[in-house]
Amino acid sequence: MQHLDDATRTELEAAAFRHLLKHLDQHKEVQNIDLMILADFCRNCLSKWLVAAAEERGAELDYEAAREYVYGMPYSEWKEKHQAPATPEQLAALEARQQAKKEADQ
Repeated sequence: MQHLDDATRTELEAAAFRHLLKHLDQHKEVQNIDLMILADFCRNCLSKWLVAAAEERGAELDYEAAREYVYGMPYSEWKEKHQAPATPEQLAALEARQQAKKEADQ
């Protein structure tokens, strides 16, 4: 991608990000905890990254507005419709991932 000019690269990155959001929207069965266990990020992380990117550029973006963009609806609605309670196995796997990260950082 180094051969692309900045504007084209930004357009491609934005298109890929929109595709990721669409993919996540089409797979609501994938819980945030599953994403955290496998990839160490979730939909909420994407929302926080959007807010941080806006702040870096001097733009205002409210966290709840960012979450609504990422989730495609207000977070409270998404949570009510699509978020299942975490299983004991998921919680254990997340704890193990976080512990491994902590040990790797030391």
